[in-house]
Amino acid sequence: MEKPSSLPLLAVSDFIALTNQTLEYAYPQVLIEGEVASFKLNQGKFVFFDLKDGNASVGCFMMAFQLRVPIEDGMKVIVTAVPKLTNWGKFSLTVQSVKPSGEGSLKKSFELLKAKLDKEGLFDPQRKRALPDMPQRIAVVSSTQAAGYQDFIKILNDRWGGIGLEAAHVQVQGESAPDQIIRAIRYFNEQSELPEVLVLVRGGGSADDLSAFNDEKLVREIAVSRVPVLTGIGHEVDESLADLVADLAASTPSNAAQLLVPDKAEILYRLKNIQLKSIINRSLDGVEAARSALSAELVAICDRSLESIDEHRRNLAASRSVIMAYDPADILERGYALLRGKLSVGGDIEIETAKAIIKAEVKSYDNK
Repeated sequence: MEKPSSLPLLAVSDFIALTNQTLEYAYPQVLIEGEVASFKLNQGKFVFFDLKDGNASVGCFMMAFQLRVPIEDGMKVIVTAVPKLTNWGKFSLTVQSVKPSGEGSLKKSFELLKAKLDKEGLFDPQRKRALPDMPQRIAVVSSTQAAGYQDFIKILNDRWGGIGLEAAHVQVQGESAPDQIIRAIRYFNEQSELPEVLVLVRGGGSADDLSAFNDEKLVREIAVSRVPVLTGIGHEVDESLADLVADLAASTPSNAAQLLVPDKAEILYRLKNIQLKSIINRSLDGVEAARSALSAELVAICDRSLESIDEHRRNLAASRSVIMAYDPADILERGYALLRGKLSVGGDIEIETAKAIIKAEVKSYDNK
């Protein structure tokens, strides 16, 4: 059978090469969403799985180091891949990156990686370091055009100005964000004079927007940072693996600034209160000294008064003794008698003793 003159005669390898060249020209890179099936890892290096929907399935291959988030059968993912025809005539996708798609898959991937890293001890509270009380050199990794970064800077300056700050502008969402953040962290860790603290800042967003901070390589880079790391990612309800591995996690970018530096106005207020308390204490000390002096004087006066009273009491006792010595009744008790009347012959007299009163007439009377 003669071949049609218009068709070239190709060897099998040439056909496959030509097909791949055509695919590379038409589809240099594709973005495909589907469900993972038949996932397996060979020799710890090679990842194989199928990507399927309700009507079709296509085989996928990638290197294990390219898989930045855990996946398993049943998860919905978006792959960035290059379509190819293998030398064995099998069509497949050479995957460059995988990202969970949908809230359920994002959550599942998050929980899988969280359990893996937690088992390795990356989230252990014992390995976390304290932040400096008053940092003078701060490194910030963020999108410097984003609202979250602007909020962080505003609160930082409002609370305590004059701090040395160096910012690394990076993307904080999207496929390239984790690698950019990793490079920024390494840059600050390789400086001859290290910053005192490194802050990762990102405003709020959906779970997909924040997924860059659940990247395994990024989490491990934070874990080995020589500089203590503070995160201010998303809103208060958001939790990322970067938060869990950081030395301290703030609820928001603004809260990160609040945790980083004290409020100057509050410090001044406290200092004024301390000064006021010192003045009051000194005044109270003076009052206490005056009270002590007054108390001592009062005691002395009382002592003198008591001495005077005692002297008066002794004088009174002496006077009483004298009075008692001249008391007629007391004299009568000692056997004496009182004589009353006209001391002349024939006169009537009255004699009083201790126990009787005697009336008598004077029979004779002579001067002694």
